[in-house]
Amino acid sequence: MTFFRTSLFNRRTLLVAGLALSTASAWAQAYPSKPIKLIVPYAAGGATDITARTLGEKLATRLGQPVLVDNRGGAGGVTGTDQAFKSPADGYTFLVSLGTTMLINQYLYEKLPYNPQKDQALITQIALAPVVLLVHPQLPVNTAPELLQYIERNKGKLAYGSWGMGSYAHLAGAWLSDNLKADMNHAAYKGEAPMLQDLVGGQIQLTFASLQSARPYIESGRLKVLAVTGTQRMPALPKVPTMTEQGIKDEVFRVTGWVGMSAPAKTPADVLTRVATEVRAIIAQPDVRERIQQMGFIPVGSTPEEFAVQFKKDAPVWERLVKLSGAKLD
Repeated sequence: MTFFRTSLFNRRTLLVAGLALSTASAWAQAYPSKPIKLIVPYAAGGATDITARTLGEKLATRLGQPVLVDNRGGAGGVTGTDQAFKSPADGYTFLVSLGTTMLINQYLYEKLPYNPQKDQALITQIALAPVVLLVHPQLPVNTAPELLQYIERNKGKLAYGSWGMGSYAHLAGAWLSDNLKADMNHAAYKGEAPMLQDLVGGQIQLTFASLQSARPYIESGRLKVLAVTGTQRMPALPKVPTMTEQGIKDEVFRVTGWVGMSAPAKTPADVLTRVATEVRAIIAQPDVRERIQQMGFIPVGSTPEEFAVQFKKDAPVWERLVKLSGAKLD
């Protein structure tokens, strides 16, 4: 009798498990059955938005469903990111954002409404987002090492700009000032446009900026570019060496921002795998890679596992930089 009950229990267990697997498989095969939303936590027209729309157009064709880009700007990207992570984990809402909201903000904000470690499922690192080191053209320097020497000779006399507290430009500038004991002033702006205008006008002497924003000033000669961050040159600026190539190997200049894609935590694994595979295939297409490169990004297209490894590697670097800068946001 015991054997019979055990056998009956096993058969029932296997039947239920088999039914569950069959249902999950059928659901995965039917996915997607309605439009998909990509939330971009910034205003339309920026590099992240353009990247999301490029991917969305291709993804719609591959998945057979419309892919809508929903711009949810506000609070430096926090508002849209929070909305994305708190959306239903059904595979129909995804986030396309910068590492700032997906990783760095947890060290900047006293009260962040979401937890990047728990509330998102990483899908793919779309592209690296290095920035350029810029100076006013009248500064008598032409390389990054020359700039560092100039800063040391002019302690307390220089100012660096950033597009906001806690931005890469702020963190890197604070690191330079602290490491060189240069006592540089930090000028925080509401965006890159006013920051670059003041650099052109000579109100500040140096900054880091995205290539997309800085390109017109570089091409017109109104600003001088000395280097790029990261470990590889930008395809859009092949003649400009990295900081590392110029002998400045500190981790603050080796790490870069990035554009990534994630989903609300607990999104079905089958969906994550499917979307990751499709997006990586899209990023591998020559026309997509070229468009990403034109914005100053470096295409990646990692697997979820590779993205998780990079995420974990970058986290302590950003945490140290934020602590050194003293930046804290409400």
